[in-house]
Amino acid sequence: MKLLKWLSVADRLAKTDLDQRLAPLGINSSQHMYLLKICDHPGISQDSLLNTVYVHPSNVVRMVAALEKKGFLTRVPCPEDKRTWQLYPTERALAAAPQVRAACQATEALLLDGWPEEERDVFENRLMRMGREMAQKQGIVREGDAFDG
Repeated sequence: MKLLKWLSVADRLAKTDLDQRLAPLGINSSQHMYLLKICDHPGISQDSLLNTVYVHPSNVVRMVAALEKKGFLTRVPCPEDKRTWQLYPTERALAAAPQVRAACQATEALLLDGWPEEERDVFENRLMRMGREMAQKQGIVREGDAFDG
């Protein structure tokens, strides 16, 4: 159970650090990944967003609504399927994205401070592998599905 304990500790402390860095922008550690994905892929459907963040659909709906309310994105009905929404970043989101990326990089640097570069690379690859395999085992993604880092 040591693995679960220390994954939880590192996650909690990293989120606390990231929350502090993102607070001036008006977002938190739960929202940053959505904002960046929408900025990187303007017009992404809410369903496609769901397939890139590997969380329960209700979480995506909640995060999209919060970011829309804060003025970071707009939702537009998909022309092909009116039941689906396309998500577009606002100017506010596009202006914040570089600062969000910098905050994420700073928190990652804090997490891995003092680690040699080769150990960082091995750890990152193993952690991504662990996440992919868990997502596949739980049916969140299938073998061969796109799974970006």
